[in-house]
Amino acid sequence: MRGLPSGVSGRHSEASATGPNPAAGARHQGFNGFGADGGPWKTCPMPAPTFQYLPQFYVTQRITMMVNRYEIREVNPDGSEGRMFALAQQKRLAMREQVTFFADEGKTQPLFGFRARQALDLAASYDITAADGTVLGSFQKDFGASLLRSSFHLHAPGLEAYGQERNQAVALIRRFVDIPVAFHFDFTDRATGAPVLTSERQFSLRDRYTVTVPDQRVDFRLAASVAVGMDALMQR
Repeated sequence: MRGLPSGVSGRHSEASATGPNPAAGARHQGFNGFGADGGPWKTCPMPAPTFQYLPQFYVTQRITMMVNRYEIREVNPDGSEGRMFALAQQKRLAMREQVTFFADEGKTQPLFGFRARQALDLAASYDITAADGTVLGSFQKDFGASLLRSSFHLHAPGLEAYGQERNQAVALIRRFVDIPVAFHFDFTDRATGAPVLTSERQFSLRDRYTVTVPDQRVDFRLAASVAVGMDALMQR
């Protein structure tokens, strides 16, 4: 799983190239022990993490006794699942949600992750960080709106977006019928209404999401964290 997945473009963030990044230097307590090189994704030393853009990828979930395991996989040209290039495990019934993505099965090379700012808060904000602790963005469940239709806020440098379940009828069915159904999320730019990110769940017993990112301002690590975070939070 070492190395950048095909299709990933890496560049310096605009903030680091043109001026101070408001998130630069911010540290996340859950990731202070990470190596400063950021694992195999880091291509060169720099004060802010390299921006990573990937237009589409899969998130698959494998349920075990104590943890939910998430695998981030490439999309092959024929639409099939490609190689796994990141994995994460979510502990069930954790007091404070924290998920770390790794580059290897041995979980020795952390890449990025997210963690709740508050414990046992249904409307908690989740900070998304690079391996060195630099904050890349955050997301938050809109608890009031989510009673009938799961909804989330997404924040990143230069971007404010809002996401909801695409189909209101499916959203209501999910709340009363415990069967696997296909459902989709759409995030749009609050300023322009343009599509930012979509996460589409396939109809299957094992969760699998196709994540598409039409907005090139969205870092891959942000998109992967939001996709996994939404799945984890909707199970609560």
